[in-house]
Order: sequence, then C-alpha cells, then structure tokens
Amino acid sequence: MKPKSVLVTVCLLALCASAFAGVTVSTPTNGVTVAGSVPYVATASTSCSKGVASMGIYSAPGVLAYVVNGASLNTSLSLSPGSYKTAVQSWDYCGNSASVPIAVTVTSKSGVYVTSPANNSTVNSPASFVATATSTCSKGVAAMGIYSAPGQLSYTVNGASLNYGLGLGAGNYNAVVQEWDYCGGSSTAAVNFTVAGSSGKSFTNLQHSGGWSSYGQGPPNYVDCNPCSSLSWSSTQNVKSGSLSGVGTLYAITGGANYWDVLFNNHLIGDLSSQGLPDTNHTLVPTLHDFTYDVYFYGANMALSQAIEFDVNQFFDGLGLIFGHECRIAGGNEWDVFDNATGHWVPTGIACNPLSNAWNHVTLKVQRNSNNQLVYQSITLNGVTSTLNWTYSPGSAPGWWGVTINYQMDGNYKENPYTVMLDELTFTYQ
Repeated sequence: MKPKSVLVTVCLLALCASAFAGVTVSTPTNGVTVAGSVPYVATASTSCSKGVASMGIYSAPGVLAYVVNGASLNTSLSLSPGSYKTAVQSWDYCGNSASVPIAVTVTSKSGVYVTSPANNSTVNSPASFVATATSTCSKGVAAMGIYSAPGQLSYTVNGASLNYGLGLGAGNYNAVVQEWDYCGGSSTAAVNFTVAGSSGKSFTNLQHSGGWSSYGQGPPNYVDCNPCSSLSWSSTQNVKSGSLSGVGTLYAITGGANYWDVLFNNHLIGDLSSQGLPDTNHTLVPTLHDFTYDVYFYGANMALSQAIEFDVNQFFDGLGLIFGHECRIAGGNEWDVFDNATGHWVPTGIACNPLSNAWNHVTLKVQRNSNNQLVYQSITLNGVTSTLNWTYSPGSAPGWWGVTINYQMDGNYKENPYTVMLDELTFTYQ
C-alpha cells in the first residue's frame, strides 16, 4: 500500500479534521550514532475510526525509503556513513498523517553502538537492547552478545545487529554489549541503566513447571478431547539444546485433520493450583486485578501455523474473564482479542509477524477493572508495543475459582505438522 499522502482519499471533512494521529519511536533515539544499518522500531495511533493505514521512514526530506501497512514498524535501513535528518511518519484511513523527526549519524568506524537502552535511563523489564556493530575484519562481525553483569553472558545472536528484550529483575545494571568478528577480534560498549521495580508477584519458567494438561479441539464446535481421533500432539519439557534457559518446552502438532487445534492449560492459583496456592477460602483470587503474560517462543517455520494463542483466565463468583490473545499467522498476520460476552474474536489491526528460526518475545498486559470488566492494555512483540486499553464485559463460569493460563497451537488447512518452543514463561499478578 502506498502512503495515504499520495493516494486519492475520500472522507468526511468533519471526521478528518477531528482525527488525532501520533507516532511513537522507541528506536533509534534522536541524535544517535550507529554503525552499519539503522534499526527503526515505532508505533502509530489515531482517533480515526478506521485506524492507521501505513507507516514509513523518510531517510531525508522527501525521500521515502520504507513503507509498511498497519500501525507498527520494525525494520532496519542500510545507509552510507554520514548525517541524516530522517523521519518516521504514519498515515490513517481518514487522510491524516503524523511524523517524528529523528537525526541519525551513520559512522564507518569499527565498534559497538547501542541505541537502546539509553545510558543512565530507567526502563521496565524486559529491557529492550538494540545495537549494531562494525569491524575492520574483512570477513565482518560474527556475533553479538549482552553481558547483564561482569562475566554473565545473557544473550547472543549471529550477525552485526542485535534487537532483544532481556528479562531482568529490579535494580541497577552495568551492562556490556559485545561483538566478535571472524578474525578473532572483539569490541564492547557499556551501558548503565535501572530496571524499575514491580509491586506484583511472579511465577517464572512456567513452561518447566508441573500442572500442564492438554486437549485437542476440532471443527465445527471445538470441544475439548484427549485423546482425539482426529489430532495428535506432544509436549517435551526440559529441552536444553537450542533453549534460552536450558529448560525449554517443545510443543508440537504431529498430525490430524484440517484446522484442528491443541490447547495447553495450567491452573496457577485457586482450584487445582500447580503453584501451591489453592485459595481454599476464596480470599486471594477476587483481589487480583493486573496480569502480565511474558514468554519467548521459537518456531522453525511459523508460516505453517494457522495461529498461536496466549490466554490469561480468571474465575470467581460465577464470572469468567478470558483474556484471549491470538496471533493469526496463516490466518492473516494480525492480533485478535477475545470478546467474552459474545464469544467471538475481534481483530485489533495490530500486525503479528513472528520470525521463523529466531526467538520471538511477546508481553501481554491485561487488567480486571473495578467493574469486573476485562481491559486489554497492550501487546508487545519483539520490542514493538501496541496500546489498546479496550474494555469488554465478562462471561459466566459457575463453579470455577482461580487463575489459569493457556498456550494454544492452531493447525492450518492441511494440518501441517509444526513445532514451537516456549521458554522463560513468566506470569506476574497483583
């Protein structure tokens, strides 16, 4: 899609005049110096009822270097050494646009250049690390890594660029980003920052926990079954090879009829608690109101997935609050959220394009408000945060009392087998 500024658009004048549009750029920061390609991560919002149509990057005034459909942008521009007056711009379906200027200097000097987190800044966990590197080695940069503390290598990636959300506890950090080239050389850049504290409590590495159950679901009614004559699946815990923590879990759809799904579920708090919090007196669950589902996932071929789903569920006093988040992949590369009252999925307009053969990081924030309504607050995928703050009425669930989480894999029209590894699954509640 071309940017709206070069399309002939028809809209009501009053609607267009009242629409508000805004762009938020998380990377790069204004005035930054980088080596090699320049990473850009940004989101856009608008009060136009039809939403944001597209976003783009101007490498210089009037020079549109990149355009993408939707309200989020995550890419890198290859620019020659020099100083640039770039801009990130959005166009909505009402004919409005908004932009943010970003001055960037691209250097040919070798070394590591960190664009996020900013030095001496305060950030939330996971801390977003974005960096690039160059080397005088003719063969180039082999890999980059993050040391969260001296001698503690927390993350590595092949190549000369790094974009990763690192889960860290509250406190002050003297981190180092390092590159290693193919000639045996290396260079580093230090960054000092603070991770803000949280008043919530967390369960960590839940993919490694006990208490998981699984069920197949198939068309047309998608009723739970285990075993299922039309679907086969598996889950393997304590996977060391290729995992981040050494205790990843590999989930697989291994065969079956078209469009069958597999649901994995764990009861965390309340009835059937796997975490030692049965809440038999029903005094804890009704007090909980803010939840964060944070997980890393890896698939060799994500295109084979119809969708993957991450849910938070709260049940008490006959109410059923299902905070459903579905990343449609073969189904259209878009996030949907679940409307409890109608039992239907609602498209958000937020793009969902998880990477294959790479670790993806998703953070979902939801809330139960004072009226017992569900509030979908935000979705963050690979460092790009999209804010919703959408409110829905709860459903009913008589006889249930507790907090649970789900992970679900949906099969495509051929039910092609595929696998996804989950790691560092953290659930925070307060």
